[in-house]
Amino acid sequence: MDVSFEQLKSMVVFAQIVEQGSFSAAARQLGLSRGVVSYHLKKLETHIGIPLLNRTTRSISLTDAGQRYYQRCKNISDEAAAANQQIENLREEPEGKLIITAPVNISMYTIVPALNTFKKQYPKIEIDLNLTDEVVNIIQEGVDLAIRGAPLADSGLYARKLMTMKNILCGAPSYFSQYGLPRTPAELANHEWVVYKQASRIQTLSKGSRSYNVRMQGSIATNSASARTAFVLGGHGIGRLPIYDALPLITSGQLTPILEDYQLSDINIYGVYPPRAANSKKMRLLLNHLQEFFTQLPAPLFQMSYPSNHQKI
Repeated sequence: MDVSFEQLKSMVVFAQIVEQGSFSAAARQLGLSRGVVSYHLKKLETHIGIPLLNRTTRSISLTDAGQRYYQRCKNISDEAAAANQQIENLREEPEGKLIITAPVNISMYTIVPALNTFKKQYPKIEIDLNLTDEVVNIIQEGVDLAIRGAPLADSGLYARKLMTMKNILCGAPSYFSQYGLPRTPAELANHEWVVYKQASRIQTLSKGSRSYNVRMQGSIATNSASARTAFVLGGHGIGRLPIYDALPLITSGQLTPILEDYQLSDINIYGVYPPRAANSKKMRLLLNHLQEFFTQLPAPLFQMSYPSNHQKI
């Protein structure tokens, strides 16, 4: 059976529907209308004479034939993307768009300043930065790079460790004047916490060979790191804050650190990206730039790590 140019387009559209998980997401990724995406799938199914997708009003799933056909279509789509990537990497001056997602608070301290200098160095690279504390689906949203506090649990993604960030326990003086200053990890169980929903509620403190696990519980929980800091400043409980956020507030007397002689678990910051970006020259330049930029940050706030290779997760 001969394959026309029009059918090749439909095959790429079909691969994107499956990869993105919906017609709408595929349309956004391809820069097409939802109707055009639907048209390509219908035409493809009519041409080969076999249904490729089971469709309901809320979800899509592959038929048995669709599963086999998708693998071939995906190979075509991947090869085309790889060809474009190879040409891009041959350019002396890199160009193109990088779509990045990152947490709000840490980005204002680190990512945005790093991208400022990166953009000056590579003016032809477009930056589309989306700040959110929510974990987005990198594949479905067409994201090139996600900055996260842990590698995402998806074996199809790659990750590079960018830095290690220190944490500190602290609270407002008004809170401690009312509830007392905890002197041992055991006393933390009797205190209110401002809970950050994007991280584990278990805090580990260690001293020498001993370690203590404390479950953080409180009447305020938030998915925003900025809101967490504001609630701690308001005297609503103890918070586990990144030290870059807490240090200026401690210095000004607005927050009081506690249990400073205990070691807290740090946060490893990763750059997470899909396979299509793994061999991208502009992605490699950005990751290298981020690592180099982070080495210039004050040593008490961050510990650096610079592996040069991709780590698949």
